[in-house]
Amino acid sequence: MATAEPSPSPNPNALRFQLDVTLPDTLSFNSEAEAASNPFAQAVFAAPGVAAIFGVNDFVTVTRTAGAAWEPIVEAVQAAAAEHL
Repeated sequence: MATAEPSPSPNPNALRFQLDVTLPDTLSFNSEAEAASNPFAQAVFAAPGVAAIFGVNDFVTVTRTAGAAWEPIVEAVQAAAAEHL
């Protein structure tokens, strides 16, 4: 069960999540369709407003659509990390 702690990034529409595990592969998805083969990314894209996911080593950055609320996205990333990473 992995944890994901959010922290700000220079982009106001992106949050960086520090993981307590190392990802086996680089994640780079710009749509829900691209993420179809990755259960973690699918779970994150289920949150409203997720525009893109990038992950490497021990962090994931999630970009939201402008104006989307962060709370459901943060909850989705943390739940997906606990279940899939």
